[in-house]
Amino acid sequence: MVILYSSSSAQVGARYLMMQLIWCVLGVAACITATAMDYRKLKKFWWLLLVMALVMLALVLNKHVGAVRGHARRWFSFGGLSFQPSEFAKLAVIIALAWYGEHFQRQMPTWTRGILIPGLVIGLAVGLLFKEPDVGNGLVLATVSGVLLLTAGIRLRYFLPPVLAGAVAVGVFLQHNQMRSERIYSWLHVEETRQGKGMQAYEAMVALGSGGLAGKGLGDGLQKLGWVPEHHTDFIFSIIGEELGLIATLLVVLAFTAIFFCGICIATHSSDTFGLLLGTGITFLIGLQAFINMGVVTSMLPNKGLPLPFISYGGSNLLITLASVGLLLSIARLGRPSEAMADLPPHTDEFQDPNPFRSRNTHSAARGLDV
Repeated sequence: MVILYSSSSAQVGARYLMMQLIWCVLGVAACITATAMDYRKLKKFWWLLLVMALVMLALVLNKHVGAVRGHARRWFSFGGLSFQPSEFAKLAVIIALAWYGEHFQRQMPTWTRGILIPGLVIGLAVGLLFKEPDVGNGLVLATVSGVLLLTAGIRLRYFLPPVLAGAVAVGVFLQHNQMRSERIYSWLHVEETRQGKGMQAYEAMVALGSGGLAGKGLGDGLQKLGWVPEHHTDFIFSIIGEELGLIATLLVVLAFTAIFFCGICIATHSSDTFGLLLGTGITFLIGLQAFINMGVVTSMLPNKGLPLPFISYGGSNLLITLASVGLLLSIARLGRPSEAMADLPPHTDEFQDPNPFRSRNTHSAARGLDV
C-alpha cells in the first residue's frame, strides 16, 4: 500500500490507494474465511466454480458486457469497481484439476484420463483467455495446469507431445500477432526501440539502476512522473528499486521465495491428494506470476502484462491471491502431523505441535484421543 501510494499519488492523489484498500479489506475477509473453512468442502463445488469461471470468460468477450482497455476486453465494470474474471478462472481451474487428480488418481497415467479430458478443459479456458486477448494469464494458467497434471501422476511420454505442439502453436500465434512480435523484437533490441515499444523496459532499467543500493528515498523517484508507463501496476517493481534500492528489491525476491517454499512444504504435508494438488497449484500460481513480473521489469523476459502479486494495483488479483493464501493456510491447518510428532508416545505432555494453524481437534487426533 505504501509503495502503491508513492508510485501513483503524483498523478491521481490517493484515489488508487483508496480503491486498493477496499479490495484489500475484501481480500483479507476472504483469506480469513478460507483459512477457517475446511478446504475439502471445495470438492463438492468444484464443478460450479469451473462453470462460473468459463461463463464469465465467455461473457466478458461480449461487447455489451465486457469493458475494453488498451485494445483488450478483460474486465467487468460496475460502479467504480472493475473485476477481471481471468483471476477467478485461474483459481477455479486449479480447484477443478485438484479434484480431478484425486478422483481419478489411479487412472492419471493413461492417455484419456491423464491428458485428453483435462486437456480439453484447460484448452477451453486458455483459448478464451487468448481471445480477450490475455496471453500472459493464458500461458500462466497452462503452465500451472501442466505442473498440476505432472504432480497428479501423468506420464511424460503422454505429456511432452501436447506441450511441444502447444509451444509451436504459441510461437505461430506470436509470429502472426504484430503487437506481440514487436514486443519480442523490442525485448531483444531494447536500446534500438527505447523510444517506442521498448520504452517501458528501458526506463524500468533506468529506474532500477538509478536507485543504487539504498534508493533515492520513498516518494523521491522520478521515473514514475511519466517515464515508466504502468508504474503502479505491471512495472511497480522498478519504482521499488528506484526509491528503496537494491536491498528492498532483493527482500521482495526473498519474500516470494519464502512464500514459494512454504507453499510447497504445506502442500507436501497435506492430509490428502486434493490438498497436495491444490496447494501445489496455488503456490506455483503465485510464484510464477511473481517470477514473470520481476523478469519482465529486469528485462530477463519480454513484456507479458502480469501484475506483481500483493503489490501491483489491481483489485481482482489482490482479492483472489489473498483468498488463495487462505486456502493454503486451511491446508496447513488440517495437514498431517510431522514425522517427529508421530514418533512421540500418545498422552505425553511433551507433545508440541509446530503447526500454528492446526485446530485443537486435529491436535487431539494426533495424540490418539477421542474427539
